[in-house]
Amino acid sequence: MPYPQGIFRQQGEPRLDPNPVYFVTDVETDGPDPGRHSMLSFASVACDARGMRLGHLALNLEPLDGHAADAGTMGWWATEPAAWAAVVHDRQPAATAIESFVQWVRGFGGAPVFVGYPLIFDGAWIDWYLRRFAGIRMLQAPRSEDLLFAGGGLDLGSFVMGRAGLSYVECAAKRFPRAWLGGHPHTHIALDDAEGYAHLLRHVLNMPPP
Repeated sequence: MPYPQGIFRQQGEPRLDPNPVYFVTDVETDGPDPGRHSMLSFASVACDARGMRLGHLALNLEPLDGHAADAGTMGWWATEPAAWAAVVHDRQPAATAIESFVQWVRGFGGAPVFVGYPLIFDGAWIDWYLRRFAGIRMLQAPRSEDLLFAGGGLDLGSFVMGRAGLSYVECAAKRFPRAWLGGHPHTHIALDDAEGYAHLLRHVLNMPPP
């Protein structure tokens, strides 16, 4: 049934409806803090209401001018040479990448729903870049005039926890059967990780209720 407009929709926000398009998104960064550090790469896999794959977008970004990378994070990247090589390949300006992302999401129409694992990390980065380079917010917030996604987004780990009847401790991707993630390895290459999480979303969407 349609959601009450007064509760879920503000001016400029896409409408929620029973047939959303999910955008399962993974980001890779050079530090923990949006605005202080840079997003190096992100990928998003679009899925229909049943979790069937509709397409993907994967982009590498140039680091922000004047924003130093976090030493600890760069030390970790040094242990992941294959992922780092993928991240630094074919970079483009952040503004160009974000414009492409906005146009791609809006090209699907319908009610776009952002999905992150965890939402608080991936969502925070995408929101900061959208505000900085496109002048729009990712999700609903007081007095928001232009939003890219409907509602408050979906934290995939929380959704798995409720749908599969798992405890908080059990709800970690490394504990899930490989089949839940479609056999996709978690490589820290944004598209690889987003594809795995998209498969996980499809799996839990089609689970019977606990």
